[in-house]
Amino acid sequence: MPPEPSASIPPSSRNLWLLLLAFALIWFSNLDYRHLVKPDEGRYAEIPREMVATGDWTTPRLNNIKYFEKPALQYWATATAYTLFGEHEWTARLWSGLTGFAGVLFAFFAGRRLFGADAGLNAALVLGSSLLYLGIGHINTLDMGVTFFMTLGLFGFLLAQHDAASPRENRVWMHVTWAALACSVLSKGLIGLALPGAVMVLYTLIQRDWGLWKRLHLLSGLALFLLITVPWFVAVSIANPEFFHFFFIHEHFERFLTKAHGRFHPWHYFVPILLLGILPWLVLMFESLFKAWKRENTQHFQVRRFLMIWAVFIYFFFSISSSKLPSYILPIFPALALLIGDLLAKLEPRQIFWRIFPIVVLAAAGLILSPFSILFASDTVPLALYEKYRLWIVSAAAVWLVGTALALYRTRRGQLRSAMILFAFTALVAFQLILSGHESLAPSNSSNYLAERIKPHLKPGVPFYSVNMYDQTLPFYLKRTFTLVAYQDELAFGLQQEPEKWISDIPAFGHKWRKEPYALAIMPPETFELLRSQGLPMQEIARDTRRVVVRTP
Repeated sequence: MPPEPSASIPPSSRNLWLLLLAFALIWFSNLDYRHLVKPDEGRYAEIPREMVATGDWTTPRLNNIKYFEKPALQYWATATAYTLFGEHEWTARLWSGLTGFAGVLFAFFAGRRLFGADAGLNAALVLGSSLLYLGIGHINTLDMGVTFFMTLGLFGFLLAQHDAASPRENRVWMHVTWAALACSVLSKGLIGLALPGAVMVLYTLIQRDWGLWKRLHLLSGLALFLLITVPWFVAVSIANPEFFHFFFIHEHFERFLTKAHGRFHPWHYFVPILLLGILPWLVLMFESLFKAWKRENTQHFQVRRFLMIWAVFIYFFFSISSSKLPSYILPIFPALALLIGDLLAKLEPRQIFWRIFPIVVLAAAGLILSPFSILFASDTVPLALYEKYRLWIVSAAAVWLVGTALALYRTRRGQLRSAMILFAFTALVAFQLILSGHESLAPSNSSNYLAERIKPHLKPGVPFYSVNMYDQTLPFYLKRTFTLVAYQDELAFGLQQEPEKWISDIPAFGHKWRKEPYALAIMPPETFELLRSQGLPMQEIARDTRRVVVRTP
């Protein structure tokens, strides 16, 4: 059948607003549903909490110990949310949620300006429903914030440089780009400038477009960039002379070149992450990348090729890095979304049908396999918790299968726009169910439940020791810090600067513990059994699969 008449007509403003409202309701629905989980959510909720508590917004601290691994922009944003709305799980995640949501809106705007109305809507649908992008947008980490500002810089750059841009548009959007890159540096460090810069150099060498450098507004742009970034770096360096070497040398060059952070993985580590993370748009991703390389003779600045270089270079950059985490490749997803959105706008319904048909098969396989998710149960995450989570996973797989099948049916009938909206929103709802259901595992992954059992035993000023461990989420829920015992990990550098804030070994802790009139301590079960066998007087007050909390008798 021929496409529905509306497929070639831009959607009405009313329909776009309804879509936006539906997307916003689904996107923000569960920011406060889940308890914070270790380690990142606890860490990046606690640092802003300590900023608010101490009034020091210059020197980041974790557990009252100097923590210089990342810049302060997201800490400030979250601390501001705490100040305005209180310290909650949703305010801790608000920055990730807002920047992820804004990234989808800007994908719509940029895609519309660069490739047309249908491509803009498609790009937003792709980005907002991609598994990895959706997941990181609902977890309190730094990666969504830096991805948003890198995306703002990328799209701003494309809007400034594309052939139809006027001199005024070039000037305005280039300054937006410089400001965005400054904010990306304040979000996660020099990588927010180095990666976009490397992509531009690579594009210039491939295209031999040397005139591009004349359209960057280098002097005024650099001035704006420095105006935004320099004040905090100067202030924190004055307050902490040790900051410069640790942040710029250790956290950037040593992290990339060495295995010092214990995050080494083989070069192919990101292959499954990309393939799963781009779902449900997997098949279209490969075709969009392949076609983006083709030179467009009608254009001087090759927008699609630039997007392809951005995605491929950043992917391979992190693949050769000695430090890898799944979220590191998130900045390539907005570029992929624009390319996929552009491709979808050019394909006929019949062509799209066969490109999304494999996703129906994958959804069916997911429904068949989802009951077996209980096989992931372990001593630390018991079977009973996974049995609860299984209900969510089965429900998500069923929603995904039914919705994708209906989208496929609409595509077959030529109802392309409604099919793509249904295809994207079905994935969005299914993935949100998986995220929300993860709360079923919270008794093992979050300390909220443990904190409620500890609170009756807390007294003002009571010493609280963390022995052989540091639980990232417990300080946020108890609204206090701990004295570390025989444990440093990522706090090692800060403890070198302030060694009086910890106890280096178990015997010294035992000696101090025996003298305390009243104190609390948390430790792994193995450490508890060891200390008890050594005769250290302890009264157990709370326990879960990972931790034991004790008090002095």
